[in-house]
Amino acid sequence: MEENTDRDVESGNEAGGEDALVGNVNKLTVSPPGYTGPLRKGHLIFDACFESGNLGRVDYIGDFEFDLFIRPDTCNPRFRVWFNFTVENVRETQRVIFNVVNFSKTKSLYRDGMSPVVKSTTRPKWQRLPPKNVYYYRCPDHRRNYVMSFAFCFDREDDVYQFAYCYPYTYTRLQHYLASLERRNLPYLQREQLGLSVQQRRLDLLTITNSENVRSEKEKKLVFLTARVHPGESPASFVCQGVIDFLVSHHPVAQILRDHVIFKIVPMLNPDGVYLGNYRCSLMGFDLNRHWQDPSPWAHPTLHAVKQLIVQMNQDPSVSLEFYIDIHSHSTMLNGFMYGNVFEEEERVQRQAVFPRLLCQNAPDFSFSNTSFNRDKVKAGTGRRFLGGLLDDTSYCYTLEVSFYGYMTSVGTAAVPYSEEIYMKLGRNVARTFLDYYKLNNLTKDNRPTNIHCTDGISQTGKSKILSSTGAIRDSGDGKKEKNQIFGH
Repeated sequence: MEENTDRDVESGNEAGGEDALVGNVNKLTVSPPGYTGPLRKGHLIFDACFESGNLGRVDYIGDFEFDLFIRPDTCNPRFRVWFNFTVENVRETQRVIFNVVNFSKTKSLYRDGMSPVVKSTTRPKWQRLPPKNVYYYRCPDHRRNYVMSFAFCFDREDDVYQFAYCYPYTYTRLQHYLASLERRNLPYLQREQLGLSVQQRRLDLLTITNSENVRSEKEKKLVFLTARVHPGESPASFVCQGVIDFLVSHHPVAQILRDHVIFKIVPMLNPDGVYLGNYRCSLMGFDLNRHWQDPSPWAHPTLHAVKQLIVQMNQDPSVSLEFYIDIHSHSTMLNGFMYGNVFEEEERVQRQAVFPRLLCQNAPDFSFSNTSFNRDKVKAGTGRRFLGGLLDDTSYCYTLEVSFYGYMTSVGTAAVPYSEEIYMKLGRNVARTFLDYYKLNNLTKDNRPTNIHCTDGISQTGKSKILSSTGAIRDSGDGKKEKNQIFGH
């Protein structure tokens, strides 16, 4: 989430000694105090020693209640938001209350109906907990800090249950996905290793375009996308995968885009932070999205490599670097929306608003009214702000934000929770919107109009012919539960 500022984060020490939380719990059995007998069913075993796991401590409060402490980001105790842990050795019909007691932020979508996600061994699809079982409140037992409590009933003794802040998207998942793309031997897709992280994980760069574009003498239009500079913002990876899935597909719109535009995508800017289960920082405790101005090749190697590439492309007279979009997730707002930069020239301001307006027409979950343009001093080190100052006035730099929770539609009064698939649909609609922006609709074979409405009801006079022909992917927005919804106790 780009808009986080130092003012949003509480660095005070939580009573209970969270400073000591330097590692995750490892198969921790939590029994009643003083109990010395054999392990019994219902003596819960907590674990977070796995990829993207995070749980630093568990306190037994009673037979049915446990206080959970988030492990702070590595080398930075100020950030405590992401959690991801398993529970096993449960008793059938065992009811519990878990209290997450040391969030570093006070504002949260938990106030608006968001709930953690859960899956289990025999039901491997992530599902959101029923919101009626989730409570977010100031707690006098924890220095009046905000606590998120949720009630849950275990129903299968042999299952291992996993709970997380949002749908995880791990470094290993990305590697499997990119390997599967490579195996398809697509002539318009190139994968390369742009660099390595501090812990020697791959920094992947994808180039998606018709190979004739690269060899052409004509000026090359280039769009650059990045994601997961903040490792806990896992929805950004689903959106990014949606963009990639669409651009490499056989869809006629994707084929046209590949013929006219070069897409370069870095799907995971902070692979160490993702692997470690951090929320905002790298292995060494840096918020990488504050170091674009002068990234260190040893402390911020992934950022350094991406910045070098962008600067090099910007200096190439045969390349027109037209867009930089950095994908994030937002912990306090609904919908998808964008942040852009502020300019003195009104004409440039209007041009910058075109892409978000077009995206609003194509994506039912994107909000133009939430989109804002700023030059706050604390954002100076972000990719959007730094590159907005570096690139020329024909380039547009945005942060694309998507809610951790859900979105409002033009017809409903309650938020529709995001699923992994709806996040990916937003990505596919982002990709489609470049067809509108570059006015390539007349090249589509099937140019039938579709009924597309912006969630904000913004009038887009004079653009309807362009906007209506893309057939943007839409979600029903009815929030219907799936047939295998099972965690509804």
